[in-house]
Order: sequence, then structure tokens, then C-alpha cells
Amino acid sequence: MKHPVDVHVGKRIRHRRWMVGMTQQQLATKVGIKFQQIQKYETGMNRVSASRLWDISHALEVPVAYFFEGLGAEEPMEDVSPAGDLLADKEALELVRSYYAIPENQRRQLFELARVLSNAA
Repeated sequence: MKHPVDVHVGKRIRHRRWMVGMTQQQLATKVGIKFQQIQKYETGMNRVSASRLWDISHALEVPVAYFFEGLGAEEPMEDVSPAGDLLADKEALELVRSYYAIPENQRRQLFELARVLSNAA
């Protein structure tokens, strides 16, 4: 039976991989494993060891703690999705990828503009 934490970590791996526009094969190559293992991690079928999570965090350029964000302190929630169904939408995914392709100082300005516009709506 899949443990809710393993499922959550797997979803976080998949969403981060999508956000940076990386395939399972590309991530697997960076980590030094087969892409099928990435598939198993992303579904929560296999647990990710601490050392492997460390390697994945470096490949995806996030701290290890990123994979645990959204978990409650009391008990893990099985169906917690870091970005909801938003990244299942191709247009939203393209927007996120484009956003992260913008240099950081310009990205911050764009973020502030979006926040002002959304408050005005």
C-alpha cells in the first residue's frame, strides 16, 4: 500500500520536473537511474531514499524541504497536490514554464504587476 507521504513527495517531484520542462528521462540521466524508477517515485509506488531525494533536489534545483511542503504536521494528506489541477492544464503549464524562463529581476516585476492587476479585478 502506498504511504501518503511517498505519494506527496512523488507529486512534488513530478510537478517540479514539469515546471522546469524536464522529461523523466532527463531527470533519470541527471540522477543516474532509469526513467522507470522516476515513474515509480512520481506515483508513490517506490519510496525515495534520502540520498536519492538529495540527488533529485539538486537536479531540479530546489531544497530537499520543497518535496515536503504542504504536508500537515498532524498527519500526511494523501490527496494533497502542490498546485492542484492547475498544472494539468497545458496553457497553465506553458505559462509557468515561460515565467521561470524570465530573468529573476524581471520575473519579480511581472509578479508584482500580476498581483496589482488581480487586486484591481
